Amino acid sequence: MTKAVYIHIPFCTNKCYYCDFNSYVTKNPQLVWDYLDVLNKEMEETVRYFPPEEIRTIFVGGGTPTFLDPKQMAYFLEMVHRHFPKRSADLEFTMEANPGTTDMEKLSIMREGGVNRISFGVQSFNDDLLKRIGRIHDSEQVLRSLENAKKTGFENISIDLIFGLPDQTVVHFQDTLDKAFGLDLPHFSSYSLKVEENTLFHTLYEKDQLPLPTEDEEVIMYERLMEQMAKHGYRQYEISNFARPGFESRHNMTYWRNESYYGIGAGAHGYVNGERHVNAGPLAQYMQLTGEKGLPRVEQFTVSRAEQMEDHMIMGLRMMEGVSANDFRHRYGITLQEQFSPVIGELIALGLLAWSGERLHLTHRGIPLGNEVFARFLGLVDKV
Repeated sequence: MTKAVYIHIPFCTNKCYYCDFNSYVTKNPQLVWDYLDVLNKEMEETVRYFPPEEIRTIFVGGGTPTFLDPKQMAYFLEMVHRHFPKRSADLEFTMEANPGTTDMEKLSIMREGGVNRISFGVQSFNDDLLKRIGRIHDSEQVLRSLENAKKTGFENISIDLIFGLPDQTVVHFQDTLDKAFGLDLPHFSSYSLKVEENTLFHTLYEKDQLPLPTEDEEVIMYERLMEQMAKHGYRQYEISNFARPGFESRHNMTYWRNESYYGIGAGAHGYVNGERHVNAGPLAQYMQLTGEKGLPRVEQFTVSRAEQMEDHMIMGLRMMEGVSANDFRHRYGITLQEQFSPVIGELIALGLLAWSGERLHLTHRGIPLGNEVFARFLGLVDKV
């Protein structure tokens, strides 16, 4: 049963130096309207082929969804409501936003259109670092955007922070954390910088012109993050996510629990009825395919039972609660021990995994080494 929706809005005011997301800088409002019309058609075809259940979470990502102007935003939200009218009473409806792309008018339209959770891409409270990574906002705009969001009725607000940035020190990161904790927000996401291909930072990195912190400094930043979040009453519920009780991102937990979700928009990924799909990413191709076929998919495949079990472990172990052995047995008809006994035993012996009751989870030592742990579950079983 599919009860979650992801929708991609690919437009941005500029391209950040580290960003490899499917996003496009444009000053052409007609292109945005054309995209929304095509998006409307994809939604229409999606729900025709795969009728939705009662929707529990909607997440609008990008790009910068708040790039849409007020009229475009109202049109977009009406479209979402029309195609996904069956919603749970406790629907979580998240929209990503960049400071400086929201004002009171737009935020009010979002609230009226059902958005009840907003996630701001803040990244840092150091203005020099913000310029260094190509962000267009400064810390003053962050404070103004958060104040406006609260004034228009948003209580469920999250901000993203990045550590391991060029020229960033542990002192810089601690200062950002101190400022963040002063905002009285219910949720934080914090990630280490990844230098991805096809970004300005990758070009600089290849030329040895990107002064990144050392690996040891990055580890200290992450340990400081976990320590300070706990100190200020935020529970780490996933490797990169921290929340006060009841404010965990339920949409993202759909991914981490390996549950199905609609993926709509240019470059979006979806997982419905045991099949994963990938939409065309380039705007022209996405719009052409949607116009011709209704569903702009360039890749679609059934996920084998073996791959489902691997995905279940790789995603589920990202959460601090870990993987439920009972749930695993119920879903796949086999126990965790029967399927993955050798690697589980090895990782427990190394002190990276542990059992708490019937749940298998990362240890404190294993959290920073999560990627190495996850890799051990890949390709361990024959394809079924």
